[in-house]
Amino acid sequence: MTITGTTKNLGVIGCPIAHSLSPVIQNAAISKSGLDYVYIAMPVEKEALAEAVNGLKSLGFTGFNVTIPHKEAIIPLLDKIDESAQMIGAVNTVVNNQGVLTGYNTDVDGFVGALKDVGYEIAGKSVAVLGAGGAARAVLCGLIREGAKEISVGVRNPAKAMAVVNDFSKYFPIEVFEWHDDAFKNKTKNANLIVNTTPLGMYPNVDAMPPVDFDFVSDDAFFYDIIYTPMPTMLMKEAEKRGHRTLGGAAMLVKQGAIAFKLWTGVAPDETIMMKRLIDSLSK
Repeated sequence: MTITGTTKNLGVIGCPIAHSLSPVIQNAAISKSGLDYVYIAMPVEKEALAEAVNGLKSLGFTGFNVTIPHKEAIIPLLDKIDESAQMIGAVNTVVNNQGVLTGYNTDVDGFVGALKDVGYEIAGKSVAVLGAGGAARAVLCGLIREGAKEISVGVRNPAKAMAVVNDFSKYFPIEVFEWHDDAFKNKTKNANLIVNTTPLGMYPNVDAMPPVDFDFVSDDAFFYDIIYTPMPTMLMKEAEKRGHRTLGGAAMLVKQGAIAFKLWTGVAPDETIMMKRLIDSLSK
């Protein structure tokens, strides 16, 4: 990749940001596409967000990704946001079109698209979601949009989770349970799809997993863990051991990145090379 005076700029802002693998997958896509772009990681402290956004706009960045802790705080700084971002209350991708900043949330289509790529359709399915943090918002949005029949959320603290669930109650009725509760176990027993949105099992705590009682899981339940490091997680290993189909978070990460890439460049990237570079980086 040769950077010249005509090279267009893309990037990701967040704090911390050094761990981000977005530069790996996005620059792989840029290189394979033969486009004159470069993608960099940029650390931005909370109190510097407004300055940073104005700076990126002034510098003519084509677009950028947004990660923790700025996904919600950036919204008032943008000119427009799309429907998914409005529903979730968070932005992870910004497009700069001649000074007009539009915010998107590609996590929703990333979550749904990764499932569709393996032939799984959400429509008409009963779903059990583990966790109700920030990551759950995109998952809930995707499940509602794609026509899930029933959505149940299992959490450690139901009272704390109600804030998230109430945000979506105007779109779809969602039940919340303490995840050890027998009532939630009955929901997992009837669930076609079980989605982990918690960080339980994420590196470095690779031996952890959310409290799924496999005695209360139907034989044909599909497990989707949105964690991508490690691959597979302990939850996925346990599910696979019992014959369940599984999908890991790497697929969602690549898919949402590919959607962002197309929003910026107008070109659909090679997702295979993005996945290969991601796996190579995770194995180091």
